[in-house]
Amino acid sequence: MDRPPPDPKKLLSQWEEWETGETPPGRVMSNLKTGGLPDLLRSLIEDES
Repeated sequence: MDRPPPDPKKLLSQWEEWETGETPPGRVMSNLKTGGLPDLLRSLIEDES
């Protein structure tokens, strides 16, 4: 199944929910993973090479 590309704005919003205490850390980590944060980070590392 193809996933949409990571949305940096959405990922940041999810991170900010953790910072403000709105969302527990475990849920945030799950949201970031399914939202494509690992893929986004990999692409940034590849762009640097």
